[in-house]
Amino acid sequence: MNKQVLPQLPDRRGKIAARPTSGHAGRFVARTVMWIFLLATAMLTLFPLLMTLSGSLKTGAEMMTGGSLLPAKLQFANYAEAWKQANFARYTWNSAFVSIMVTAGTLLVASMAAYVVDRRDFPGKSLYVTVQASMMFISVGAIVLRPQFDLMVALHLNTTLWGVILILISAHSSTFFMLQGFFKAIPRELDEAAMVDGSGFIRTFFRIILPLLTPGLGVAGLFAFRHAWNEYILPLVFTMTNPQLQTLTVGLANLRYGSSAAMQIHLMMAGACLSILPMLLAYILANKTFIQVTAGSVKG
Repeated sequence: MNKQVLPQLPDRRGKIAARPTSGHAGRFVARTVMWIFLLATAMLTLFPLLMTLSGSLKTGAEMMTGGSLLPAKLQFANYAEAWKQANFARYTWNSAFVSIMVTAGTLLVASMAAYVVDRRDFPGKSLYVTVQASMMFISVGAIVLRPQFDLMVALHLNTTLWGVILILISAHSSTFFMLQGFFKAIPRELDEAAMVDGSGFIRTFFRIILPLLTPGLGVAGLFAFRHAWNEYILPLVFTMTNPQLQTLTVGLANLRYGSSAAMQIHLMMAGACLSILPMLLAYILANKTFIQVTAGSVKG
């Protein structure tokens, strides 16, 4: 059966309109560039991880001579040796304790502050928000390290991990603004209805608003946990006189040199691979929260 070919109709100027082939070519080029960019970004992200994993399975001689990318023979004993030398059981417990306490404290303080700023007007509100924003973009670094240590000495917390925990909780500016964005998505009518039913401001926050903030708390909590888990300078300063309180990041640095002052980069990489596992576990637990946030963002 012969197909009927419809003639192209001329436009108002009497010219036959050209078929839009350039649009398809433009979309193809844009999609190709996008995939090239994504693949390059993925390679740049995964390459250090692959190098660390490969180095953790090499011998010390292979790491020093810089041979091939893949190990000649898989050295799984590096993980057992790193676990033993770095006192992983103790240091992992210290890191987990600091990270969990910092995450819980940061979420509590930041969520309460964000709720008050979003729902109430009070003197100095704009100044408070400005100070919080400035702390996100101004990196003071080691400048405040000595005052922070002196403050913890005055509070008699310089010989415990609680000093590190309180300092890390105070750095909650990014979590504050993240949760404030989630609060703006919660209707104020819920607060008004709770007030009409006789619920106070604090009870409304904990019983009604906070359960609705679960996706935001999960995302913010994951970032707070990662920041506390990877912190190095504060635990190093506060645990110099008490090695039993060192966190995993500090303990891994001690693996660089052995008892004979020999380089042990292969053990450091094995320890780094082991230290990644708790972060992977935290992400798996918070993955459902990420899915909820993504699903909620595309609802019409």
